[in-house]
Amino acid sequence: MAVAAALSALLLGCRAAVEPPDPRTGRPDRPQVLTTFLPITLFTRAVAGDCAEVTALIPAASGPHDFQARPGDVAAIRNARVLVKNGLGMESFLDKLVEAAGNPALKVIDSSRGIATLENPQEPRGDHPDGHDHDQGQGPINPHIWLDPVRAAQQVETIRDGLIAADPACADGYRRHAAAFTGELRRLNTDFEKQLAPFRGKTFVVVHDFAPYFAERYGLRVQYLVGVPEQNPSPADLARVVDTVKNTQLKALLTEPQQGNRSFNALAGDLGIRISVFDPMETGTERASRIPASYGEVMRRNVTDLVRAFR
Repeated sequence: MAVAAALSALLLGCRAAVEPPDPRTGRPDRPQVLTTFLPITLFTRAVAGDCAEVTALIPAASGPHDFQARPGDVAAIRNARVLVKNGLGMESFLDKLVEAAGNPALKVIDSSRGIATLENPQEPRGDHPDGHDHDQGQGPINPHIWLDPVRAAQQVETIRDGLIAADPACADGYRRHAAAFTGELRRLNTDFEKQLAPFRGKTFVVVHDFAPYFAERYGLRVQYLVGVPEQNPSPADLARVVDTVKNTQLKALLTEPQQGNRSFNALAGDLGIRISVFDPMETGTERASRIPASYGEVMRRNVTDLVRAFR
């Protein structure tokens, strides 16, 4: 009897060790939530807090433009309760993956729903010797809404509502977490309005077309070299940027930290101006992807570097 009792206690102890309730929530089975790329992961983790388990489909060091599906991605979608995306064509690979996963219970949250959007400029094919449109690789709508803190707050609220619908048991938690994060985003916007007010109407130049929402929010103008990072600039692209630099007396071109563009760097050298940095957050470090506050840190650096470039 004593041996049996001891064995029973041991088995119960092993079971408890294998399936402990989550120490933060007391919920033994938190919903599995998938996200697409870095800013969507940050926003979703901010809202989820301790209510859900959030996993990024795209590793933080990769962006949606160069995403290559892995064998485990379909299985991850099949096992998830929720999938959160930016939308507006940013994740063009996603529909096929979702279809292959065959998860009829999956709730897909499109965080761009209801947000005022900006169209991508269309240019005649004749402007490009290679016969490609200037906005090659993009749809008719620019998808980079997350770089405007006000639109980012709208994305967070849409994510909040989607998670509540999928997991009403933690509705209060989702509301509380979202309120705290959107408050931070609105404070960011207030600070940026003050910092950038002296430069309203000024132009800055970036490598690819990621900044129109940011520029619109703060009364700035933006030019770009190419539509998407993978695109090679044509002579017409280079000439357009040269004219912009000369006409606006720019002191810096803004590049992205995760990529070097030889044409952009050479152009800056030819024009005798410097290269500064604006991070569109399409990629980042794994550590940063786990800390929602890193969104604000990166955006503050962006604005600081932009102000230096204007000055």
